[in-house]
Amino acid sequence: MGKYEELHELVGSFEADFRKFYEKQNKAAGTRVRKHMGELKKYAQQVRTEVQEMKQKMKEEGK
Repeated sequence: MGKYEELHELVGSFEADFRKFYEKQNKAAGTRVRKHMGELKKYAQQVRTEVQEMKQKMKEEGK
């Protein structure tokens, strides 16, 4: 479950900026939130690619 823990830590690291933007309406934090969401998008795409490769490998191995 290493990928899940990585995802959980990644999202958790965004919390402070989310709170600053949504609760305190800090504009600079909003810029950081957008940056964080871009990082999350990249991570999600990496996981999607990895899952597809693993599924293909399982298919080839007859699992």
